[in-house]
Amino acid sequence: MSWNTFGRVLRFTTWGESHGPALGAVVDGCPPGLTLAEHDIQPFLDARRPGQSKFTTQRQEPDAVRILSGVFEGQTTGTPISLMIENTDQRSKDYSEIAQSYRPGHADYAYDAKYGLRDYRGGGRSSARETAARVAAGAVARLVVPEVTITAYVCEIGGDAIDPANFDADEIARNPFWCPDAGAAVRWERLVDEARKAGSSLGAVVECVAEGVPAGWGAPIYAKLDADLAAAMMGINAVKGVEIGDGFGAARLTGEQNADPMHPAAGGPKFDANHAGGIAGGISTGQPVVCRVAFKPTSSILTPVDSITSDGEAVQVRTKGRHDPCVGIRGTPVVAAMMALVLADHKLLNRAQCG
Repeated sequence: MSWNTFGRVLRFTTWGESHGPALGAVVDGCPPGLTLAEHDIQPFLDARRPGQSKFTTQRQEPDAVRILSGVFEGQTTGTPISLMIENTDQRSKDYSEIAQSYRPGHADYAYDAKYGLRDYRGGGRSSARETAARVAAGAVARLVVPEVTITAYVCEIGGDAIDPANFDADEIARNPFWCPDAGAAVRWERLVDEARKAGSSLGAVVECVAEGVPAGWGAPIYAKLDADLAAAMMGINAVKGVEIGDGFGAARLTGEQNADPMHPAAGGPKFDANHAGGIAGGISTGQPVVCRVAFKPTSSILTPVDSITSDGEAVQVRTKGRHDPCVGIRGTPVVAAMMALVLADHKLLNRAQCG
């Protein structure tokens, strides 16, 4: 069984490899009658696009999306929406030295163990290049949830976290790190640049907040909103951890501290806190939905690391090519896209059951 599809009612399938001719997504289950054109999708792809600063990979891809089906006279038809993004700046020769060797920390060995062969050019399907298709699909999903505002930002790089007291939403788009703390962004310039020059990499934590989600989206037990969010975020390349609300921090609180007290108010309860991250029992509460996503350091580094060849011989691997010194930076628009896809799916699920 091959799993390249996510979602229940709004389903999307991604296809393509890092160094193939193109990659893309097929979005199925989108309601008809929504206004959609390439220019509605392109800004989100531009946010994820490589080569925009010295702090990301220097691969130059326009990431221009084409809508191949599912739209007629500017509106979705209810049929599958096929989206395609051409690869134009592949340099497969950069990977010739690892054709027979496994990069430690990468998916090389695991893919070979599963399939008996692998596309070593940029990692093939395991490359973060695949996430461009998710961002395109996420742009479609946003049309399904216009009542929701999704904001994603980097809150930590290399162990250096933002100061919540300095949070400025307008600052997020002003720096190359999607950072809401101007002071932290200045510090991160030095951190990431030092890692880049050393041929190394850094990890990052991305926080995503969805405001405007009404109470009632989600389902008990096997279709929990937070479970689907966790699965969606863990499916992003290089992600090693996901927290909903306080996450692991909740384990260090007492029951009194972790409670989200409610008071009567017009239109629904007023909450004093949001430790639960806007989800209780797998169902949204009407509070902002909050999740944090941990990205590991990019595995492709210039420092030689012990490994083995496909024949089982000892070798040291040093990965050449163009790579992100901190993959969490370009992962930020991907996190926002996955949030949109999950919320859109759960909105349609809720409508199907509850009207």
